[in-house]
Amino acid sequence: MNLQKLFEAQRKLGKVGLFNYKGEDRFNKLVLALLVELGECANEWRGFKFWSKDQEPRTKVQIHKSASNGPFYKNPLLEEYVDGLHFVLELGIELGFSNQISNIKPIQNQTIEQQFIWINVKATALINYQSLPMYQYLVANYIGLGEMLGFTWEQIEQAYFEKHEINIERQENGY
Repeated sequence: MNLQKLFEAQRKLGKVGLFNYKGEDRFNKLVLALLVELGECANEWRGFKFWSKDQEPRTKVQIHKSASNGPFYKNPLLEEYVDGLHFVLELGIELGFSNQISNIKPIQNQTIEQQFIWINVKATALINYQSLPMYQYLVANYIGLGEMLGFTWEQIEQAYFEKHEINIERQENGY
């Protein structure tokens, strides 16, 4: 797991404008963006929806069919997870901790529901306690969530860089 490679890529997004906002409420907006993406990830996971007969995670959705190559699929759960990862990384850059994060051991709670809740708690706590240990707990829990959702680090990294390219294009086109 090479988090430094992801932090380097995340810094490049700042250079093209994605996270160039400088308002005094920037940190709170980053935390809120992470919480929104976390909620969207939970929504694609669907496991908390005890009232629904459809609790299967959205991991394979056909997006279109090519005459020569057959159907193309996307993984909405992985995409939402990676969207949140962008904000986890950006928070580390904002706090000046990105160079101090290397060998993070993933933390996993007993259930995926608890994992989502715990990440929410850690992200919210980071608003008042902007410390390296608090940020490390957030990162460790977020990586643990990826593992609990069944993603390998290779899948996460590949999806991160695919979305990274989309984000760069969006910024260059005034998204």
